[in-house]
Amino acid sequence: MDQSSPQTLTVEIIEALESCGVDRDQYQLHDYIDVEAVEQLVAGSSGSVEVRVTVEGIQLAVTGDAVEIVDPQGGHAEDQ
Repeated sequence: MDQSSPQTLTVEIIEALESCGVDRDQYQLHDYIDVEAVEQLVAGSSGSVEVRVTVEGIQLAVTGDAVEIVDPQGGHAEDQ
């Protein structure tokens, strides 16, 4: 994932949620996550960082490389 801007990360997150059937009109992303802060955290880290957030019951894992949908068993179900 290219996280050169928070807008890109926002799109990645929205697309991941839409792939799970969550319509973008169902939620306000800023109520769940500060995308700019997460982008700074994962992009500015010298090591491997993963931030997890749950939006409308869908748990996502955000890293410097991807936004992944996490399945109910705790594994990674799908890469975005």
